[in-house]
Amino acid sequence: MKKNHNFFSNLAFNIAENNLGKTKNNPSVGCIIVKNDSVISSAATSVGGRPHAEFNALNNKVDYRGSDMYVTLEPCTHYGLTPPCTNIIKKKGIKRVFYNFDDPDQRTFRKSHHILKKKIFKLKNIKDEFKTFYSCYYLNKKQQLPFVDAKIAISKDFYTINKNSKWITNLRSRRVSHLIRSKYDAIISTSKSINKDNALLNCRINGLNNSKPDLIIIDRNLKLKKNLKLFKIAKKRKTYIFTIIKDDKKISFFKKKNIKIIKIDRLENKSDFMNLLKKIFKIGNRRVLIETGLVFLNHFFKFKLINNLYVFKSDKKLKDNGRNNVSNNFINKIKLKNKINVNLKDEILYKVRLK
Repeated sequence: MKKNHNFFSNLAFNIAENNLGKTKNNPSVGCIIVKNDSVISSAATSVGGRPHAEFNALNNKVDYRGSDMYVTLEPCTHYGLTPPCTNIIKKKGIKRVFYNFDDPDQRTFRKSHHILKKKIFKLKNIKDEFKTFYSCYYLNKKQQLPFVDAKIAISKDFYTINKNSKWITNLRSRRVSHLIRSKYDAIISTSKSINKDNALLNCRINGLNNSKPDLIIIDRNLKLKKNLKLFKIAKKRKTYIFTIIKDDKKISFFKKKNIKIIKIDRLENKSDFMNLLKKIFKIGNRRVLIETGLVFLNHFFKFKLINNLYVFKSDKKLKDNGRNNVSNNFINKIKLKNKINVNLKDEILYKVRLK
């Protein structure tokens, strides 16, 4: 039976991954209902955060009595915008509930045991790749800060800029980068990076076209060009400019393009960057991905604000056609391990855990 616990638990996490980064303030939860050793229903937290996974999985015309539930996070016990999931679990006659992580929300934390009593069990064995699944949610709850990851592309000889091309990696790697973006509710970039590449920084994969993460542009001196492609989709997603200056004419132009302006005092030391992240959290972003040049990204490395770094490594050397805007020692310090098993032809994707 223990083997079945692990199998159904992992399946629940796989389902939760589908809506990672799309559930706003709520965590993405996966739920599996099992009867006679077969899955009879499954669901994840809805896009936007409601209804919860348990409600979705128990909302079909199925006889749930005597079934087991496998859910990635402790079922909620409190009344919010919706009734607690423990209510519907009891109503539907679920025999046993198995979950993996306690909910850090103090309204629910370890309270489901008092309601479901001897019907609920916490599973200790978690697949390695899922052990940090709720690191984002725990950080959000405990520190009121967004979870920050970053992404870069490098050549085989560790350059991040190709003098002769916009791209370093192949088309397959670039498509996977769009998939990664879909797991975050916001992308952070800079006006310098966007001006250079005329980047949209959205998801352009069939089936993920509606996954348009918010765009946060760090533009300290309002240098963002006025003829960029991103303005064409600014009405379809939330776009913000964080700036330190007040230029009424430029601000008026950006506001007409449906871009919100947020003032920051400066951006120099760790305290300034922490305040930036607090403002990002305040506007509703919980999982953010940084896509910028190394000069800006280096601040986040220096202040240890990045959790994971995705590194796409090309199979080609750039030699004299390559350069970096920071010392090569900065790149060489990154220990490339933990390859992600994805077919990028001859290129490699690493996910480097930084803290």
